[in-house]
Amino acid sequence: MVRSLPLILLTAALSAQTITIAPAPVDRAALVVNAKVPRSPGEALSVKDEAGREYPLQAEDDASSTCVIGFLAANKGLTLKVTKHAAPQTPAVKVGPGEDGLTLTIDGKPALNFRTDKTKKPRADIKDEILRAGYLHPVSSPSGAIVTGDYPSNHAHHHGIWTPFTKAVFQGRATDFWNMQSKKGEEQWHQGGRVWSGEAFGGFEAEMHMNDLSGPQPITALLDRWSVRAYALSHAPKAMHVFDLTTTQTCATNDPLDLPEYHYGSFGLRGPDEWNGKEGARYLTSEGLSDRKKADGTRARWCYLGGKTSAGLSGTAVLGYPDNFRFPMPVRLHPDMPYFSIVPQKLGAFSIQPGKPYVTRYRFIVTDGEPDAKLFDACWNSLAHPAVVTVSK
Repeated sequence: MVRSLPLILLTAALSAQTITIAPAPVDRAALVVNAKVPRSPGEALSVKDEAGREYPLQAEDDASSTCVIGFLAANKGLTLKVTKHAAPQTPAVKVGPGEDGLTLTIDGKPALNFRTDKTKKPRADIKDEILRAGYLHPVSSPSGAIVTGDYPSNHAHHHGIWTPFTKAVFQGRATDFWNMQSKKGEEQWHQGGRVWSGEAFGGFEAEMHMNDLSGPQPITALLDRWSVRAYALSHAPKAMHVFDLTTTQTCATNDPLDLPEYHYGSFGLRGPDEWNGKEGARYLTSEGLSDRKKADGTRARWCYLGGKTSAGLSGTAVLGYPDNFRFPMPVRLHPDMPYFSIVPQKLGAFSIQPGKPYVTRYRFIVTDGEPDAKLFDACWNSLAHPAVVTVSK
């Protein structure tokens, strides 16, 4: 009896444990909530709100726990009661091997694929020098519609979601990690990292190398480390796939990477070939601009790219975290291709210095139906007004 007393006390404490989320002056959607909640190793927990709606509470590596709230209205707080489960919950976000890399599913539906095998040619006309690995494709909407393109017929060096720089200078030489057909540089997958699945979130880590090919010998100029984290949403306003991408780019040598002013590169989102043409793709920015010519060169908190799919209309909103360099995002929208880039270089030259990592974070909202500016705003508000929590007994 004495040996079981601590477990009894912990169970009693958990039954009375609550997490209170402070209100914010704006609507928030896909709100990630992190709190220090005691739990035994391997113990399965969830939380319930006042209406009895349940949310998985997943353990983090730092002994905290995370849940995701689908929607929280402006000026409304939320109290969540911690509940213990008799058995572990089934992972809602699963990550595992795919045909050419890693596949991530949310609630059993394909959400995204990370390509690590560059050997497969989608068409015979693809040249060896532009074969790339280390990017996201295909990315799928909740209905299963594919919203990214790869090796498109008019720009075969475009790949789903990818993050190389274009105009760059390394060791005094001009290089280009984006336009691999120029043979001045490349970005390639180097190695995988941690992979995890979970009831509230799952993801993976990977490392790419931006290799300079302009000198006498190839040399890695920049390490591009990715962390991708996808969420299972409970009680959201509509079906959506939500995931984060954090890139940490560091110099691989004692030489900086200089980035002159330029109009594209750094981050790219390419849509399917079916969205080609001046009328083929749908755009919308946080500033209300849907005309791609008017939106090109502007700055935005988020930018949406969509088009016709098996679901009627599907697309992706890319949200920039407020602490990103040169936020709001300077964007390049192509005049007749389904593609846009987020380009800090549009605002002037900068450099990545040795020992000073360059970190950028994005959140992706993939939906079916008409682009919903209010929903995208609410999702971005969760980045600008993160959950402030109090844990009490």
